[in-house]
Amino acid sequence: MTQMTSIAQLSINAIRMLALDAVEQARSGHPGMPMGMAPAAYILWTEFLRHNPLDPTWPARDRFVLSAGHGSMLLYALLHLSGYDLSMEELKRFRQWGSKTPGHPEYGHTPGVEVTTGPLGQGIATSVGMAIAERKLVAEFGEVAAHYTYVIASDGDLMEGVSAEASSLAGHLGLGRLIVLYDDNEVSIDGSTELAFTEDVLKRYEAYGWHVVPGVDGEDLLAIRKALQEAQADPRPSLIAVRSIIGYGSPLAGQPKAHSDAMGPEKVAATRVNLGWPYPPFEIPEEVYADFRRVRERGQEAQAAWQAQFEAFARAHPEKAAEFRRRMSQELPAGLEDHLPRFAPGEKMATRAASGKVLERLVALLPELVGGSADLTPSNNTRPPDMQDFTRENPAGRYIRYGVREHAMGAVMNGIALSKALRPYGGTFLVFSDYMRPAIRLAALMGTPTIFVFTHDSIAVGEDGPTHQPVEQLMSLRAIPNLWVVRPADAGETAIAWKMALERTAGPTALILTRQPVPVLEGVRPEGVLRGGYVISDAEGARAVVLATGSEVALALEAQRLLLEEGIPVRVVSLPCWEAFEEQPQAYREAVLPRGLPVLALEAGVTLGWERYAARVVGLDRFGASAPFADVYARLGFTKERVAAEVRAMLGV
Repeated sequence: MTQMTSIAQLSINAIRMLALDAVEQARSGHPGMPMGMAPAAYILWTEFLRHNPLDPTWPARDRFVLSAGHGSMLLYALLHLSGYDLSMEELKRFRQWGSKTPGHPEYGHTPGVEVTTGPLGQGIATSVGMAIAERKLVAEFGEVAAHYTYVIASDGDLMEGVSAEASSLAGHLGLGRLIVLYDDNEVSIDGSTELAFTEDVLKRYEAYGWHVVPGVDGEDLLAIRKALQEAQADPRPSLIAVRSIIGYGSPLAGQPKAHSDAMGPEKVAATRVNLGWPYPPFEIPEEVYADFRRVRERGQEAQAAWQAQFEAFARAHPEKAAEFRRRMSQELPAGLEDHLPRFAPGEKMATRAASGKVLERLVALLPELVGGSADLTPSNNTRPPDMQDFTRENPAGRYIRYGVREHAMGAVMNGIALSKALRPYGGTFLVFSDYMRPAIRLAALMGTPTIFVFTHDSIAVGEDGPTHQPVEQLMSLRAIPNLWVVRPADAGETAIAWKMALERTAGPTALILTRQPVPVLEGVRPEGVLRGGYVISDAEGARAVVLATGSEVALALEAQRLLLEEGIPVRVVSLPCWEAFEEQPQAYREAVLPRGLPVLALEAGVTLGWERYAARVVGLDRFGASAPFADVYARLGFTKERVAAEVRAMLGV
């Protein structure tokens, strides 16, 4: 190639070379996609994306999602050149300890990164939630909440099942402000996509109800611009197929080897010649910075115009404006606990049913609550009677029918939560948390306050049998850092569990609820539930502790009474949330679980993990069985007699 002269081409090659040089210096990374998609990204960022690098979080900014997160240097180069707080030194420290340029973009870590995208498919699926949030907020507050959501997605993203689930939902809902640039380079790590991915992707997206723009030349800036204009004008979500060349300009252009890893000094030098780039590594000519300066100028103008628009909105609708500010600050109305229902000891109620009654109160108090279920609404009790469905025709609705799409539901809820102005919750059976685990994990990594409602929490599912009876899921969720797992013992604890989930803004919460009725217990202490664990029933001179969660707390209390008749006093502790309990001062934890008192743990799930608290465990290290739940419990040893016998054995009496 000859020396590039146009400023656009110079800026595009600056993006390419920053990616190539950073990967070369780190000896690690993925230069191919950034080099191929640089022209499309350049047009998007300099002409279409409404953003202000000097204020990366202003509410009405457009969202940009790099779903192909392995190509993170594309995003980092754009952020740096546009004037975000991301210095050249940080680009030089790509993939190094403590840098702002990790291998995959991380929300909350790098200014301007809207979502953590690591596993392929998660970014585009999460972007559907962002688009839903935008549609919902516009229905409530008008154009002051409007924005586009733009995505760059790869073949790998569109191979993953979660993207299919979410894209199907997006088409059904007609999310017209969602625009995806599909990096259609026909290359994956293994080789040509012909090896494993030969479907007609564009026809598939047409069948989803998307607007599709085929065959856009990835080097044709006019064609890219025209496709984006068409997408903005279409009321459907849009997929623009950009026929890019992976590793463009390098000796490996168009080859699978261009996908990842450093190319080596010789190939990097050859790329400089091919692109007519005479500058040494990490040197950017002033003309490029001047070209990108218009991004900041345009962003400041856009934000100023929006601020004036919002001030006019506030004058005309002061109450709505105040509500918008409250939502964006994630503040809850005062007196939340006073609005929770009370339950009378003695009655029996499944905690999933109690959760439904709590939600009836909460949705009236908190307009930011957006619910949903993966086609299990009657079983999950997630839709209060007065909650309208969110649909294409009724975007003001607050209940999303996700269909049988658990994985997409998790990712979509994360996208909704990232709006800050909405608080999503969604339900399915606990055993199906396995289908949505990547989204749960990313919620914990990002710190989004997503609320996962998991019902049918144990072998008490009964007749549906071991395929639907969760055994290992509860403990596996507890293994995820920054996820609070709350398994309430009864209706009263369930109400406080919702309070915990709503007050927590630093990460997600999983509510684990029963299918079967459980008694409303005496001794429930709201402050103890909020602290994750407490003494629900004590006995003078207690010789041991029975530590239980969920429906097994009632069983522990039955065993306590049986043991007391035998002259063996024991304390019963309810431990609904390990994570909250571990955050308490050591003095409190030792007051609940005193040193020197032997502890028996009781939970209808795997025993692995209980060694943290207990010397002995009544649990289940096998799968369940198909039978009425009372029979399953009895035959698998969850009886007061078994618990009492284990306590006696622990005490040696």
